[in-house]
Amino acid sequence: MDQPTVGILHPGSMGAAVAACAATNAAAVLWCEAGRSAASAERAAEAGLTPVDTLAELLDRSDIVISLCPPAVAEDLARDVAGHRFAGVFVEANAINPERVQRIAGLFAPGATIVDGGVVGSPPVRGKTPILYLSGPAAGTDRIKALFAGTAVQTTVLGAEVGKASALKLSYAAFQKTSRVLVALAVGMAREHGVDHELIEVASRRTDSYLAEPEYVAKTAARAWRWGPELEEAADALAAAGLPPEMLRAAASTLARWDDAKNDGELTLTDALDRLAQP
Repeated sequence: MDQPTVGILHPGSMGAAVAACAATNAAAVLWCEAGRSAASAERAAEAGLTPVDTLAELLDRSDIVISLCPPAVAEDLARDVAGHRFAGVFVEANAINPERVQRIAGLFAPGATIVDGGVVGSPPVRGKTPILYLSGPAAGTDRIKALFAGTAVQTTVLGAEVGKASALKLSYAAFQKTSRVLVALAVGMAREHGVDHELIEVASRRTDSYLAEPEYVAKTAARAWRWGPELEEAADALAAAGLPPEMLRAAASTLARWDDAKNDGELTLTDALDRLAQP
């Protein structure tokens, strides 16, 4: 099969790194400059992506389009792509619930192939090897497997049903992200009473406790702007399954107290806990 031209929407930290891996087996990887920040442009340049002026140009030239964006705008972005009557492979790789993925699939004309994707793990840089779980028609999942063959992005196909990949992604995120929110609350409570060091000592006797690594709270705070909406999506998925969503909604609400810490790599544990206690 000829090397495809790939479009990435958009080159955030995950999107740019995934796109750089896709470039290994693609003729070109395009991104649309319109409305994007200087930081996006810098990431795209570092990843070796080719800029285009408009979404229409990106869609006209691309055989495969990968959507990696904040959950809140995933549906609007897909609607824009579908509105251009894109007829290639569209990979909906955002952290959104299965019902939204299926709704998005329904936006596209019959000529398009919709692949559901879910990335589990950190961006594929500095030795990290995330897994891109895929579900959907074999004609689409096979092309995405070939696109990332031999790269740091591993792929696993879960079957032909659109929604399975997103369900796995959110099931894992529900535990992974909420557990870190609980660490922040536990350490914050202990610190208020002067027993935070003792709490960590107790937790460190267990080798499987996030509570023994409270320095991760600062990283959680810096990612809260992404994680909160993702947990809201997971809460919607729980509700759709007849399961109680309140705990995840509460975790998302807690994360919202850190919205102003977006991507702050200098944040300390003390800073993060102070912001949590006094938003």
